[in-house]
Amino acid sequence: MSTPSVLFVCVSNKGKSRMAAALASKFARDNDLNVDVHSAGTDPGEGMNTESAEAVAEVGADMTADHPKPIDPELLATVDRVVVLGTSAQVELPADARGALEVWDTVEPSRDGIEGMERMRLLRDDIQGRVETLLRELAD
Repeated sequence: MSTPSVLFVCVSNKGKSRMAAALASKFARDNDLNVDVHSAGTDPGEGMNTESAEAVAEVGADMTADHPKPIDPELLATVDRVVVLGTSAQVELPADARGALEVWDTVEPSRDGIEGMERMRLLRDDIQGRVETLLRELAD
């Protein structure tokens, strides 16, 4: 059986998708799951969202070693799951894609006036719960 794989995508690859990848990598390590985890952006920016990095660090995950990058077309076609975080990024799978695409309409606390680290923690917790469910599913 091949190693399951997932590609997390957002627009800039500075926040949500890298948070998801960091949380997925940590969950896989902690639970002895063999999963290939990737992240990318539809319009990658520079650097990282430092509040996102701080929020995942609070739960023992690290997104600082990664950097924003565009979607690799070969990876897009060969991963088992492509997960788009939020509704801003638009991704279409190639006709010969092996995996499935899903969109996570993540919480957006800023719509309720919640900003800063409180916003990031709420976003992290939403993403973390979804990531754990996804990895359990991929590992089965």
